[in-house]
Amino acid sequence: MTDGFLSNSLNVYLFVGLFLLCCGILGVLYRRTLIAMLISIELIMNGAGLNFVAFNRFVSPEGPEGMIFTLFVMGIAAAEAAIALAIIILIFRKYRSIESAEMEEMKD
Repeated sequence: MTDGFLSNSLNVYLFVGLFLLCCGILGVLYRRTLIAMLISIELIMNGAGLNFVAFNRFVSPEGPEGMIFTLFVMGIAAAEAAIALAIIILIFRKYRSIESAEMEEMKD
């Protein structure tokens, strides 16, 4: 095994997972449309799933727990995306916009 930057080590996977997590958090904070926020939430879930698989691979390679948990996370993410898209479509039909700033009117 080489000791280069792109070697197959735990640090590389954790860095990529952290990068996905940070991109998702920034997307949720700075994006204005609901669809962009939904995509950012999916990035957060994928970053967390990558970290679970990486820890499973390097800490306990014989057990499939990390991969099974990641499959559950992916299933929950798919269900969440379907429900969120349905809600976004209903919001668009009513308000003709999917901007998050305009959703403040719903509180009044």
